[in-house]
Amino acid sequence: MATDISRFRGVGPALVTPMHEDGRLDLATFAEHVRFCLDGGVHFLVPCGTTGESATMDADEQVRVIEATLEAADGRAPVVAGAGTNDTKGACARAKAAAAAGADAILSVSPYYNKPTQEGLYRHYVAVADAAGVPVFVYNVPGRTGSNVAPETLFRLAEHDNIVGVKEASGSIDQVMTILRGRPDGFLVLSGEDHLTFPLMALGGDGLISVAANEVPGPVSDLVEAALEGRWDEARTLHFRLLPLMRANFIETNPIPVKTALAMMGRFEAWFRPPMCELGDAARTPLREALELAGVTLADEGDPPPDHRAAAPGATGRRVAESGGRGSASAGAGAAR
Repeated sequence: MATDISRFRGVGPALVTPMHEDGRLDLATFAEHVRFCLDGGVHFLVPCGTTGESATMDADEQVRVIEATLEAADGRAPVVAGAGTNDTKGACARAKAAAAAGADAILSVSPYYNKPTQEGLYRHYVAVADAAGVPVFVYNVPGRTGSNVAPETLFRLAEHDNIVGVKEASGSIDQVMTILRGRPDGFLVLSGEDHLTFPLMALGGDGLISVAANEVPGPVSDLVEAALEGRWDEARTLHFRLLPLMRANFIETNPIPVKTALAMMGRFEAWFRPPMCELGDAARTPLREALELAGVTLADEGDPPPDHRAAAPGATGRRVAESGGRGSASAGAGAAR
């Protein structure tokens, strides 16, 4: 495939999906959030991933979110759209739909729950890549899917013209080293775990699909750019500054903490689709402390939410109490970039 895959190096936020109290997509607020991330200097955008609660969306909703991402981005950055599901036929259909909507590339999660063999994973991804017609990233996240894409299987998949990289979220540095040592030229390896980004990039990785870039897009982008340019002292300093937040974002199941953090920042209220629910009380203080350590200015808890984020009637979702006026260090960092 003749495409410039260097566009997908750097940082792509795994975009959260704002919702109304009744569970409807809040695409107006979503567009604002996309622009907030772009203003922070991110290099590409990743809607409809795990952090975006894609597992609770139907196929039509996923397309609407992808289209909203493209519209808000307005050509400022490429869009790598999450488009996977746990059956091959369905994953192929979603990949086709995402490409038809205009996505620049597809992020396809391994089939979850089914626990396919390595041969089954190989055949699944080949089918998705054949169907997509655009670059495809393998999304390896064994903690969610119950199966690990072994390096040997990944190398076989890399022979397909449309399979251009992997979001590696196995949590295994040993596996990362094996992949980076054996990958073919031009095959991108992106960290799928914020806290392992620095070591992955020190070993030769190409970037990050990031949860923390929702909250602090500027500093996360600075970290990855410093690593890509070999400014290791700067990258290391940023890594340790952001590490408490990177960990706090997983103090409970993702995306519960990151949506709560955005509410604490006054960005928007944190509503979830069940079975996701509000952050537990015991986790709130550590999350706030981690945001402050990252240099984020938090909203006053007593401030009212922005008018256009008012809760819809007939609530069935969950929300976090923290909401208020806009204010974060990352917003200022983004303006400076």
